[in-house]
Amino acid sequence: MTEDRTKLQWGKLAAAARAAREARGLSQEALAELAGVSEGSVQNLEGGKPRSRMPQTLARIEPHLGWAAGSARAVLDGGEPVLEDANRRGAGSRTEKDKLRSKLPLRVVDELESDDPLIDSQVIQLPGTGGARMTVVVHGRSDATPEEIQEALLAWRRAERKLHRLPDGDDNGDTPHAANGS
Repeated sequence: MTEDRTKLQWGKLAAAARAAREARGLSQEALAELAGVSEGSVQNLEGGKPRSRMPQTLARIEPHLGWAAGSARAVLDGGEPVLEDANRRGAGSRTEKDKLRSKLPLRVVDELESDDPLIDSQVIQLPGTGGARMTVVVHGRSDATPEEIQEALLAWRRAERKLHRLPDGDDNGDTPHAANGS
């Protein structure tokens, strides 16, 4: 027997998602971009209209709302979302996360906290700046196959070579170089 999804609490989910998005300082457009879904998907979620099928986008949106996996379903069933921080019980992790959030835009923090596979990272010294650096973190898709991860790694390596060859505009011959990375 199939579940009647129109009886789930779509309005409650809409309100909870909107409140979580706004608390993180994200527009609907920014949330959609972070989650890799259309802005219409976010608008539909926050519209609260009963759906006859479960949107596949919920799992992609949850982490960017600060929710643990399955939280949207819990809300639809009448419960509350489980905050991702409640699942992470490491000593001092809250303080470190607060430091990151105070220094970086939420969009960057969300990307760094992503569970997507880390492909590579690089810190590149910018020439002629007295030590300014650019940091690049490259993630793959969470559902990527090993072949797709390899393809993403190769694409990153091509992009990385281009970054290292960028002209600095002052014709002094400086070229950026990696400070560290994997």
